[in-house]
Amino acid sequence: MNVGLISDTHDNVPVVEATVDRFVTAVHAVRGNNDGEREGLRDAFEDLDGGTLHGRFAELTFDGERFAVLHGEEKPVIESLAASGEYDYVVHGHWHVREKRTVGDTVVINPGAHFPTVDVEHRTVAIVDTDADTDSVEFLRITDSI
Repeated sequence: MNVGLISDTHDNVPVVEATVDRFVTAVHAVRGNNDGEREGLRDAFEDLDGGTLHGRFAELTFDGERFAVLHGEEKPVIESLAASGEYDYVVHGHWHVREKRTVGDTVVINPGAHFPTVDVEHRTVAIVDTDADTDSVEFLRITDSI
């Protein structure tokens, strides 16, 4: 199974729409530190077929792989989740820099950001292939084929 990851959209609606159109199944999201329009977000997710807006943190499982998902503005929280060994993947945003690194058996991923001041190399989404023998994470610009 391919699991698509996007973060820090900062109201870049064209990127969100293009990404959601390419990610075929249910959309899960956590709120970030600047998500003040909570009612609008809730309404948007109610309009999605199978979309779920979680609070500030979500524990999700895809193909038996455990994901911790959070916005991640506090680095010690990210590090604690990664070091706990409870998750196969810890997915976060906030820092506007794409990242893939390993802490023990946990892969830490920041898919990138879509804020206008972010360098093009970090304006990406990530794809996790849960069927791969190794931790397969691919970063793609939204203009690339997903």
